[in-house]
Amino acid sequence: MVSSTAGTGLQIADLADRPDLETAMLTMESTWPAYIRPDPILVHWIFERHARHQLVVLDENRTVVARAASAPLAWDGKVGNLPDTGWDEALRQCMSDTYAGHRLTALCALEIAVVPGHQQRNLSARTLQALKQHARDQGFGDLVAPVRPSLKHTATHLSMAGYAAQTRPDGLPQDPWLRVHVRSGGEIVKVCPASMTISGSLPQWRGWTGLPFDTSGPVDVPGALAPVIADVEQGYAVYVEPNIWVRHRL
Repeated sequence: MVSSTAGTGLQIADLADRPDLETAMLTMESTWPAYIRPDPILVHWIFERHARHQLVVLDENRTVVARAASAPLAWDGKVGNLPDTGWDEALRQCMSDTYAGHRLTALCALEIAVVPGHQQRNLSARTLQALKQHARDQGFGDLVAPVRPSLKHTATHLSMAGYAAQTRPDGLPQDPWLRVHVRSGGEIVKVCPASMTISGSLPQWRGWTGLPFDTSGPVDVPGALAPVIADVEQGYAVYVEPNIWVRHRL
Protein backbone atom coordinates (compact mmCIF):
# COMPACT_ATOMS: atom_id res chain seq x y z
CA MET A 1 0.00 0.00 0.00
CA VAL A 2 1.29 3.41 -1.00
CA SER A 3 -1.11 6.32 -0.58
CA SER A 4 -1.14 10.08 -0.14
CA THR A 5 -2.96 12.14 2.45
CA ALA A 6 -4.85 14.80 0.56
CA GLY A 7 -3.66 18.35 1.09
CA THR A 8 -0.82 17.44 3.45
CA GLY A 9 2.02 16.42 1.14
CA LEU A 10 2.37 13.25 3.21
CA GLN A 11 2.74 9.77 1.75
CA ILE A 12 1.98 6.55 3.59
CA ALA A 13 3.65 3.30 2.59
CA ASP A 14 3.88 -0.18 4.05
CA LEU A 15 7.01 -2.30 4.14
CA ALA A 16 5.57 -4.97 1.87
CA ASP A 17 5.56 -2.45 -0.98
CA ARG A 18 8.56 -0.44 0.24
CA PRO A 19 11.00 -2.85 1.94
CA ASP A 20 13.74 -0.30 1.27
CA LEU A 21 12.22 1.84 4.05
CA GLU A 22 12.65 -0.76 6.82
CA THR A 23 15.99 0.56 8.08
CA ALA A 24 14.74 4.15 8.06
CA MET A 25 11.63 3.06 9.96
CA LEU A 26 13.55 1.10 12.59
CA THR A 27 16.20 3.77 13.13
CA MET A 28 13.80 6.71 13.10
CA GLU A 29 14.37 9.08 16.01
CA SER A 30 11.69 8.71 18.66
CA THR A 31 11.03 9.52 22.30
CA TRP A 32 11.17 5.97 23.66
CA PRO A 33 13.43 5.72 26.75
CA ALA A 34 16.63 3.69 26.32
CA TYR A 35 15.45 1.00 28.77
CA ILE A 36 12.38 0.10 26.68
CA ARG A 37 13.88 -2.91 24.96
CA PRO A 38 11.41 -5.13 23.05
CA ASP A 39 12.48 -8.61 22.06
CA PRO A 40 14.48 -7.99 18.87
CA ILE A 41 13.87 -11.49 17.51
CA LEU A 42 10.09 -11.18 17.76
CA VAL A 43 10.10 -7.65 16.37
CA HIS A 44 12.26 -8.74 13.41
CA TRP A 45 9.97 -11.73 12.80
CA ILE A 46 6.84 -9.55 12.80
CA PHE A 47 8.42 -7.03 10.45
CA GLU A 48 9.44 -9.84 8.09
CA ARG A 49 6.29 -11.99 8.26
CA HIS A 50 3.78 -9.13 8.50
CA ALA A 51 5.52 -6.38 6.53
CA ARG A 52 2.15 -5.34 5.11
CA HIS A 53 1.09 -4.05 8.54
CA GLN A 54 4.14 -1.83 9.16
CA LEU A 55 3.36 1.69 7.97
CA VAL A 56 5.76 4.54 7.29
CA VAL A 57 4.81 8.19 6.86
CA LEU A 58 6.96 10.27 4.50
CA ASP A 59 6.94 14.05 4.22
CA GLU A 60 7.27 16.21 1.10
CA ASN A 61 11.00 15.47 1.02
CA ARG A 62 10.33 11.72 1.22
CA THR A 63 11.85 11.63 4.69
CA VAL A 64 10.39 9.28 7.30
CA VAL A 65 8.56 11.41 9.89
CA ALA A 66 6.28 8.84 11.57
CA ARG A 67 5.71 5.11 11.82
CA ALA A 68 3.00 2.68 12.87
CA ALA A 69 4.01 -0.86 13.81
CA SER A 70 1.29 -3.45 14.26
CA ALA A 71 0.68 -7.17 14.64
CA PRO A 72 -2.39 -9.19 13.57
CA LEU A 73 -4.06 -11.35 16.21
CA ALA A 74 -6.79 -13.95 16.49
CA TRP A 75 -9.11 -12.18 18.95
CA ASP A 76 -12.69 -13.18 19.71
CA GLY A 77 -13.83 -9.64 20.47
CA LYS A 78 -14.19 -10.27 24.22
CA VAL A 79 -12.50 -7.52 26.21
CA GLY A 80 -11.65 -9.95 28.99
CA ASN A 81 -9.48 -11.90 26.54
CA LEU A 82 -7.22 -8.95 25.78
CA PRO A 83 -4.07 -9.98 27.66
CA ASP A 84 -3.05 -8.28 30.91
CA THR A 85 0.52 -8.59 29.62
CA GLY A 86 -0.52 -6.40 26.70
CA TRP A 87 2.44 -5.34 24.55
CA ASP A 88 4.66 -8.31 25.36
CA GLU A 89 1.88 -10.83 24.86
CA ALA A 90 0.73 -9.24 21.59
CA LEU A 91 4.14 -10.03 20.09
CA ARG A 92 4.03 -13.63 21.29
CA GLN A 93 0.39 -14.15 20.34
CA CYS A 94 0.93 -12.84 16.84
CA MET A 95 3.61 -15.47 16.27
CA SER A 96 1.63 -18.33 17.82
CA ASP A 97 -1.60 -17.40 16.01
CA THR A 98 0.21 -17.10 12.70
CA TYR A 99 1.95 -20.47 12.97
CA ALA A 100 -1.25 -22.15 14.21
CA GLY A 101 -3.10 -20.90 11.14
CA HIS A 102 -5.78 -19.14 13.18
CA ARG A 103 -7.96 -16.56 11.46
CA LEU A 104 -6.41 -13.20 12.28
CA THR A 105 -9.34 -10.95 13.17
CA ALA A 106 -7.83 -7.89 14.85
CA LEU A 107 -4.85 -5.66 14.23
CA CYS A 108 -2.91 -4.65 17.33
CA ALA A 109 -1.08 -1.31 17.20
CA LEU A 110 2.29 -1.88 18.84
CA GLU A 111 3.54 1.65 18.34
CA ILE A 112 2.63 4.92 16.70
CA ALA A 113 5.59 7.30 16.87
CA VAL A 114 6.41 10.69 15.40
CA VAL A 115 9.89 12.12 14.88
CA PRO A 116 10.43 14.85 17.51
CA GLY A 117 9.76 18.27 16.04
CA HIS A 118 6.99 17.11 13.71
CA GLN A 119 4.16 16.83 16.24
CA GLN A 120 2.75 20.22 15.24
CA ARG A 121 1.36 18.68 12.03
CA ASN A 122 -0.99 16.48 14.05
CA LEU A 123 0.95 13.52 12.71
CA SER A 124 0.08 11.22 15.61
CA ALA A 125 -3.64 11.50 14.85
CA ARG A 126 -3.04 11.25 11.08
CA THR A 127 -0.90 8.14 11.53
CA LEU A 128 -3.51 6.55 13.79
CA GLN A 129 -6.18 7.25 11.17
CA ALA A 130 -3.96 5.76 8.47
CA LEU A 131 -3.50 2.60 10.51
CA LYS A 132 -7.25 2.34 11.12
CA GLN A 133 -7.95 2.72 7.40
CA HIS A 134 -5.30 0.11 6.64
CA ALA A 135 -6.93 -2.29 9.11
CA ARG A 136 -10.33 -1.75 7.45
CA ASP A 137 -8.89 -2.28 4.00
CA GLN A 138 -7.28 -5.53 5.17
CA GLY A 139 -10.60 -6.84 6.51
CA PHE A 140 -9.96 -6.66 10.26
CA GLY A 141 -12.91 -6.13 12.57
CA ASP A 142 -11.01 -4.20 15.23
CA LEU A 143 -7.89 -2.19 15.84
CA VAL A 144 -6.73 -2.65 19.43
CA ALA A 145 -3.82 -0.96 21.16
CA PRO A 146 -2.02 -1.29 24.50
CA VAL A 147 -1.66 2.47 24.75
CA ARG A 148 1.25 4.11 26.57
CA PRO A 149 -0.29 7.38 27.87
CA SER A 150 1.95 10.31 27.01
CA LEU A 151 1.90 12.05 30.42
CA LYS A 152 1.62 9.11 32.83
CA HIS A 153 5.34 9.52 33.59
CA THR A 154 4.42 12.71 35.47
CA ALA A 155 2.26 10.66 37.88
CA THR A 156 4.26 7.48 38.44
CA HIS A 157 2.73 6.71 41.83
CA LEU A 158 -0.86 7.02 40.63
CA SER A 159 -2.44 3.76 39.53
CA MET A 160 -3.05 3.40 35.82
CA ALA A 161 -6.77 2.92 36.49
CA GLY A 162 -6.84 6.17 38.45
CA TYR A 163 -4.90 7.97 35.74
CA ALA A 164 -7.16 6.68 32.95
CA ALA A 165 -10.22 7.89 34.86
CA GLN A 166 -9.06 11.53 34.81
CA THR A 167 -11.10 13.56 32.37
CA ARG A 168 -11.48 17.16 31.27
CA PRO A 169 -14.72 19.14 31.69
CA ASP A 170 -15.72 18.06 28.16
CA GLY A 171 -15.50 14.42 29.22
CA LEU A 172 -12.41 13.60 27.14
CA PRO A 173 -9.35 12.05 28.81
CA GLN A 174 -6.85 14.39 30.44
CA ASP A 175 -4.01 12.50 28.78
CA PRO A 176 -3.25 13.87 25.29
CA TRP A 177 -2.54 10.52 23.61
CA LEU A 178 -5.58 8.84 25.12
CA ARG A 179 -7.57 11.87 23.97
CA VAL A 180 -6.36 11.39 20.38
CA HIS A 181 -7.57 7.77 20.48
CA VAL A 182 -10.98 8.66 21.94
CA ARG A 183 -11.49 11.50 19.46
CA SER A 184 -10.71 9.00 16.71
CA GLY A 185 -13.47 6.70 17.93
CA GLY A 186 -11.46 4.57 20.33
CA GLU A 187 -12.95 3.13 23.52
CA ILE A 188 -10.89 2.71 26.70
CA VAL A 189 -11.75 -0.84 27.73
CA LYS A 190 -9.30 -2.01 30.41
CA VAL A 191 -5.90 -1.60 32.02
CA CYS A 192 -3.16 -4.07 31.12
CA PRO A 193 -1.12 -3.91 34.35
CA ALA A 194 1.96 -5.75 33.08
CA SER A 195 2.13 -4.70 29.44
CA MET A 196 5.94 -4.61 29.31
CA THR A 197 8.45 -6.19 31.69
CA ILE A 198 12.05 -5.05 31.45
CA SER A 199 14.68 -6.52 33.75
CA GLY A 200 18.39 -5.84 33.90
CA SER A 201 21.43 -5.75 36.11
CA LEU A 202 22.07 -2.63 38.15
CA PRO A 203 25.01 -1.67 35.87
CA GLN A 204 22.64 -1.91 32.90
CA TRP A 205 20.07 0.31 34.59
CA ARG A 206 22.77 2.82 35.50
CA GLY A 207 23.84 2.90 31.87
CA TRP A 208 20.30 3.30 30.57
CA THR A 209 19.29 6.04 33.02
CA GLY A 210 22.39 7.67 34.53
CA LEU A 211 20.93 7.04 38.00
CA PRO A 212 22.96 5.44 40.82
CA PHE A 213 20.61 2.55 41.65
CA ASP A 214 22.35 2.18 45.02
CA THR A 215 19.27 1.66 47.21
CA SER A 216 16.78 -1.18 47.20
CA GLY A 217 13.14 -0.34 46.58
CA PRO A 218 11.19 1.79 44.12
CA VAL A 219 13.17 4.17 41.91
CA ASP A 220 11.57 6.99 39.92
CA VAL A 221 13.11 6.85 36.45
CA PRO A 222 12.60 9.56 33.80
CA GLY A 223 10.00 8.49 31.26
CA ALA A 224 8.80 5.50 33.25
CA LEU A 225 5.08 5.13 33.90
CA ALA A 226 5.63 3.41 37.25
CA PRO A 227 8.58 3.08 39.63
CA VAL A 228 11.38 0.66 38.79
CA ILE A 229 11.98 -1.83 41.61
CA ALA A 230 15.65 -2.29 42.51
CA ASP A 231 17.24 -5.05 44.59
CA VAL A 232 20.77 -3.98 45.46
CA GLU A 233 21.60 -7.19 47.32
CA GLN A 234 20.69 -9.32 44.31
CA GLY A 235 22.11 -6.81 41.82
CA TYR A 236 19.12 -6.30 39.51
CA ALA A 237 16.09 -4.09 38.89
CA VAL A 238 12.75 -4.75 37.20
CA TYR A 239 10.35 -2.37 35.51
CA VAL A 240 6.77 -3.50 34.92
CA GLU A 241 4.92 -1.00 32.74
CA PRO A 242 1.15 -0.71 32.77
CA ASN A 243 -0.67 0.33 29.60
CA ILE A 244 -4.32 0.87 28.68
CA TRP A 245 -6.17 -1.25 26.15
CA VAL A 246 -8.08 0.89 23.66
CA ARG A 247 -10.46 -0.64 21.12
CA HIS A 248 -11.36 0.87 17.78
CA ARG A 249 -14.31 -0.95 16.23
CA LEU A 250 -13.98 -1.02 12.45
